[in-house]
Amino acid sequence: MPAVTVDNVLDLPRIAEPDPQVAAQRRVTTVTSAPSGFEGEGFPVYRAFAGVPTRSLDPFVHMDQMGQVDYAPGEPKGTPWHPHRGFETVTYMIDGLFQHQDSHGGGGLITDGATQWMTAGSGILHIETPPEALVVSGGLFHGIQLWVNLPRASKWNPPKYQSIEGPEVTLLSSADGGALVRVIAGDLGGHAGPGSTFTPITLVHATIAAGARLLLPWRPDFNALVYALAGHGSVGTEGRPLAAHQLAVLGAGDALTVTASSRPGSDAADLDVLILGGEPIREPVFQYGPFVMNTKAEIIQAMEDYEAGRLGVIPDDAIMPHTARGADRRPER
Repeated sequence: MPAVTVDNVLDLPRIAEPDPQVAAQRRVTTVTSAPSGFEGEGFPVYRAFAGVPTRSLDPFVHMDQMGQVDYAPGEPKGTPWHPHRGFETVTYMIDGLFQHQDSHGGGGLITDGATQWMTAGSGILHIETPPEALVVSGGLFHGIQLWVNLPRASKWNPPKYQSIEGPEVTLLSSADGGALVRVIAGDLGGHAGPGSTFTPITLVHATIAAGARLLLPWRPDFNALVYALAGHGSVGTEGRPLAAHQLAVLGAGDALTVTASSRPGSDAADLDVLILGGEPIREPVFQYGPFVMNTKAEIIQAMEDYEAGRLGVIPDDAIMPHTARGADRRPER
């Protein structure tokens, strides 16, 4: 169960449904299934955007669903220190703990519905790792890391760090009270989330009760993606099926619909989805590993700058990946 919830969703402000006589419903263009893999030092992920054309994702570049996994003692893993340039990383911890630190002074504990929003910009080094206590005890780990592209004019901005705690997220109810909607960034029907972004986007996490329907207004100049974290349901008025670890790409329009399954005798339960969209940048995207630039030459420059130490310096008080035996490892440079 997501950490950020409420006792009674009916106590929350309601999202006004778009007028069906006026609003143009977005239809589903594709549904893809995320392959599983491993990231960092070996934590399990689902590659949410695998196989989806860049033009359909723009302004997003990459998204991993981290977990959902219940670690045994000694099993939690994270990432070592590594560089980024040219985009923003958004780490949203639905359940569990992650510790962040970067070379620009940002850092802290990301836990229970919190989001850390790191603008890599011109270049930064950072680490995300489970705290030592979690490595020792084990525990639940479930989150999302999303990469948001920056336009050419902003790729050289200074790095920036923004921490959004779980209680700061804007909580809303669907019109009929059947869905809890968490607005992390952007605007949804006049309700703004706390996230501050260079690239205009909207990022929403919704929990839809079995059999309920969520009908949302959506900016017509944004793209629209719906990713199922857990459960079963459908997307669009045409009822395109959607299950856990699947991504639906929607076409043009100014409204979208997501419905949770309610099949008699089935294992129907809440449908948890991320709904995200943004203003397309429509610039060339050249990605290599942790760098997202416009040209191959800029990627080569980023690699050379990293090797020369121009993307940042690991601080003296740096946290390091914790191992099951409690030994921290500093990277060799």
